[in-house]
Amino acid sequence: MAGKRIITICQSGGEFLTEKDGTLSYRGGDAHAIDIDEQVKFNEFKMEVTEMFGCNINNMSIKYFLPGNKKTLITVSNDKDLKRMIKFHDDFATVDIYVMEETIAPDVSNMPASRSSRTTLSETVLPVDVPLDVSEFVGDTPQPDLPLDASLDVLDDTSPIDTHIDLPTEMSPLFPFIGPNDDKHAKGAQQWQNSITGVGQRFSSVHEFRESLRKYAIAHQFAFRYKKNDSHRVTVKCKAEGCPWRIHASRLSTTQLICIKKMNPTHTCEGAVATTGHQATRSWVASIIKEKLKYLPNYKPKDIVNDIKQEYGIQLNYFQAWRGKEIAKEQLQGSYKDAYNQLPLFCEKIMETNPGSFAIFTTKEDSSFHRLFVSFHASLSGFQQGCRPLLFLDSIPLKSKYQGTLLAATAADGDDEVFPVAFTVVDAESDDNWHWFLLQLKSSFSTTCPITFVADRQKGLRESIAEVFKDSYHGYCLRYLTEQLIRDLRGQFSHEVKRLMVEDFYAAAYAPTPDNFQRCLESIKSISLEAYNWIIQSEPYNWANAYFKGARYNHMTSNFGELFYSWASDAHELPITQMVDVIRGKIMDLIYKRRADSDQWLTRLSPSMEEKLDKETLKVQNLQVLLSAGSTFEVRGESIEVVDLDCWNCSCKGWQITGLPCCHAIAVIGCTGRNPYDYCSRFFTTDSYRLTYSESIHPIPQVDIPVTKTTSQVAVTVSPPPTRRPPGRPTTKKYGSQGMNKRQLQCSRCKGLGHNKSTCKEILLEY
Repeated sequence: MAGKRIITICQSGGEFLTEKDGTLSYRGGDAHAIDIDEQVKFNEFKMEVTEMFGCNINNMSIKYFLPGNKKTLITVSNDKDLKRMIKFHDDFATVDIYVMEETIAPDVSNMPASRSSRTTLSETVLPVDVPLDVSEFVGDTPQPDLPLDASLDVLDDTSPIDTHIDLPTEMSPLFPFIGPNDDKHAKGAQQWQNSITGVGQRFSSVHEFRESLRKYAIAHQFAFRYKKNDSHRVTVKCKAEGCPWRIHASRLSTTQLICIKKMNPTHTCEGAVATTGHQATRSWVASIIKEKLKYLPNYKPKDIVNDIKQEYGIQLNYFQAWRGKEIAKEQLQGSYKDAYNQLPLFCEKIMETNPGSFAIFTTKEDSSFHRLFVSFHASLSGFQQGCRPLLFLDSIPLKSKYQGTLLAATAADGDDEVFPVAFTVVDAESDDNWHWFLLQLKSSFSTTCPITFVADRQKGLRESIAEVFKDSYHGYCLRYLTEQLIRDLRGQFSHEVKRLMVEDFYAAAYAPTPDNFQRCLESIKSISLEAYNWIIQSEPYNWANAYFKGARYNHMTSNFGELFYSWASDAHELPITQMVDVIRGKIMDLIYKRRADSDQWLTRLSPSMEEKLDKETLKVQNLQVLLSAGSTFEVRGESIEVVDLDCWNCSCKGWQITGLPCCHAIAVIGCTGRNPYDYCSRFFTTDSYRLTYSESIHPIPQVDIPVTKTTSQVAVTVSPPPTRRPPGRPTTKKYGSQGMNKRQLQCSRCKGLGHNKSTCKEILLEY
């Protein structure tokens, strides 16, 4: 299915002009419009553009600007580039593209020197109206002699500072534009061919000169070596042995400007290092990909390697690309290390801008980060006023520079959607950290009513929940139980047999009565006595509907809050303060949108609960109610059930488990002339839903701007945890039973399970 369509405004026949601020503007030419989407293939798009302008498809290139960057043209040359262009402009209705016809470089005999021709400046003719007099340039402090083997363009170092520089307003390029058929020159580097124009060129700083020199070397495909390199002078030579190319620049006296004083533009080397990444430092890679990284956060190092090879002709290795991306991320997002040190101030701002909220952090003895607990007042108030006393506990690993784990408590609102209550960032998932999280959660609640938790029974949760939340209920997560069952039975059964056992296991968990539960277990027992014994020993009273005493409302797994975990996954590579603030912004937006949506509801219950009640009502027509003088009634249908209206109880257990009247209860309610809505849980009403989202989360201004520390903050410093991200691809947390998705290995020789033919040790009789 096609996604959003975007209009490409195709322009051709004009020219680019450089403005004073360095941005490029396109003037003249023709323009046409084409609408495209992500399904469009590059070759089809290129063919349509070719027919539109009547140009040669072999000599045509397509370029565009990234949003907000009018200085660098990006080339589109394949399907991936085209999809990226559409992705970058996802928030825009149009995108300007520029169609250029590139020609093979003409004969260089009448043009300024190019590196490929290996000619010197003295052999070329500069096509300018004003002669270049190299004896009249500005002076500088005396510099050491620069030995050069070939002739130099020299700027007299002894000239006075106020000497007039008689330079043309537009200097001709020293190197010709290389056409697309020259394999040695990548298209992206062509814009840097004239970053160094020769003697007399000025730069605002040494850093700017170094960057221009690096781009120049990349564009002309050679490597260089610094002979002198400090804050006021730079001397560089070609890295190739015996090559006479040299350049020397130094500061103009009484100014911060850097001026090229001497240059020998002649190359005699063959550019053996032309395609290596020697000149591509991490900071250079970062500067190239930074703009693209804004719009493509998941930009992979292997894609960076391919793109820079294609655009600039430089072959990076994976780690150069990875390190460059890390630097670019830090430039865009801020320092990971500084973010930890901002935690004291950040927590104060959360509680200052959102009164009633909790933001608590702890450190270890060495002042390294340990734990951070965050719960906003709007979340706490919404849970205690409008949500069922039901919490889901789960975790997600963080893949940031310093790793860590996010522990979360989420609730279910009246429409059975996730409602974030609290979360904690810890250095590692452990029994102690889970216990600390539950203690903070307990202290932030003002309610004393029993809470039902749906969570794993491992990681110390079984003991911690019972200790911290006394008189609460702990329903074991069925997903984790299933995974453990599969692990413990690994290798003994085929994939199909395991699938059948898991189906019976789930059926046993959802079975509303002990009889139904036992029938499901007998089915498992007929397959495996070991599996049957494992299930009996797994404490069914903590996970089976037939025996569980708490109110789970038929929620059996702890990953109910997947929406919340997806927010954390999207932001987990940010520094810790920014990650928390992104999550805050998501919750703030969620509350606002759901509050606005609920204002339009006209029903007594939330939409999803209205739908469930309607489905139960449709089943009533086949039921027969035997009336009684008391509150207990008999209902006959496929089975005979007993309904007690005063106790909100039905022998089918459907009413108690879901909180909504079952079809048997609705039949009795109808016969007695009562309203079914009066027998629905109050947590499912529209009024409760609106109470859940009645409070707002407020923005935290200037999160990343440090403020002068108060007396209470002077002694508080927080350093990053000692954990660092290990090498290699990070693991992905998988939900669901993983053993279910693996096919059992079977030997083609003996037909046995758990091995293959090459490792088979079975002795077969030959007849």
